[in-house]
Amino acid sequence: MSEQQMDLSPEFLAIAACPACHAKFAVDYDAAELVCTSQACGLAYPVKDRIPVLLIDQARSTL
Repeated sequence: MSEQQMDLSPEFLAIAACPACHAKFAVDYDAAELVCTSQACGLAYPVKDRIPVLLIDQARSTL
């Protein structure tokens, strides 16, 4: 998925934080996910139809 297909605004990315630990996100355009930057947390949240699904029970662990 390309950056344009995910269509996440820079303003959103500047304020978005992991619901589990409140760390910032990195964007994985290939997997269409927002990935928590905390090494202790390591959750990745899916982006579906250009909408981030920031529900902990929908996230997958990257650890």
